[in-house]
Amino acid sequence: MGPGDMGHSVALALADSGFRVVTVLNGRSELSCIRAQRSRMENLLDLKELVSVSDFIFSIMPPGEALSFAKEIAGAISFSSKTPTFVDCNAISPDTTLSISELIKNVGAKFLNVGIIGPPPGRGVKTKFYASGQYVETLEFINRDTMELVPMGDDIVKASAVKMCYAALTKGTMTLHASVLTAAELLGVSQELQNEFKESQKFHWEAMCKRVSTLACDAGRWADEMDQISETFASIGLTKNLHKGAADVFRSLNRSPLNKETRETYDKGRTMQQSIRIYAENVRKFAEK
Repeated sequence: MGPGDMGHSVALALADSGFRVVTVLNGRSELSCIRAQRSRMENLLDLKELVSVSDFIFSIMPPGEALSFAKEIAGAISFSSKTPTFVDCNAISPDTTLSISELIKNVGAKFLNVGIIGPPPGRGVKTKFYASGQYVETLEFINRDTMELVPMGDDIVKASAVKMCYAALTKGTMTLHASVLTAAELLGVSQELQNEFKESQKFHWEAMCKRVSTLACDAGRWADEMDQISETFASIGLTKNLHKGAADVFRSLNRSPLNKETRETYDKGRTMQQSIRIYAENVRKFAEK
C-alpha cells in the first residue's frame, strides 16, 4: 500500500496487530518515506519482490494512479509463481473497478474491491472498509479496534458504488463551501454572508471553519476523485456536470500557494478568512491570464 495519509495509518494498525507490512519507496517523496518509517512499513527493492512476499496487496493511493499501479502489479504477478490477492481500496468508479478487476484476474490473481469511509484509523471513530467481491471473508483480519470490515456480497462494484455516492456528498459539499466563501470574498460581501451563516446555517458554518483552510492539502487527489464520481453519475444517466464542477474547484485550490501544505504541515494559526483571501487572490490571478 502507498504510505499516504490513509495508507500509512492502515499499515500502522496492521503492524500493531502483528502483520508484516511492506511497500516500495523508490521514487517516493521524503514525506512518504517518513510516514512509511513511522508505520513500520518495510521497504522492498521493487514490485516483483513485493509480489513474491505478499499474501494481500492493498492499493491505497490517489485515484488517478489506481489503474496504472494495477497494470504494474499485474505485470509483476505475471512473472511470479505467487498470486497474492489484490485489494483495490481507491476512490474509483465502478467502471474503473471493472477494468482493474479484469487486469488482475487475467494474470490469475484474486481481486477484491474496498471503499474506505471515515478518517484514517486511530482518529476517534472506526474506519469502515466496505468490501465486495468473492472471497470477502478473507479480509476478516481487517476487523480491529480502529477498523471495521463491512461485507457487501459478491457483486464486485458495490464497494466502489457506495464510496462514490458517499464522497459525492461529503467532498462535493466541501467544494460548495469553498466556492461560496470565495465568491463572497470576490464580490465584497464576505462579512455579511459569514454573519448570516453563523446565525442561520450553523451546521454548514461549523463545517466550513473546520475544513476550508485545509482543502488545498488534498485538492490534487480529490480532483481526480470528483472525476471518478462524475463518470459514475454519467454511467447511470445522471448529470456529470455537478462533480465536474467540483473537480474544477479542487484544481483551482491545488493551484493556490497553499497546495504545498500537507495535513502535517498546514498553518494551524491561519484563520478561515485568511485562507479564503488566498483562494480568492488565486482566482483573480488565473482569471487575468
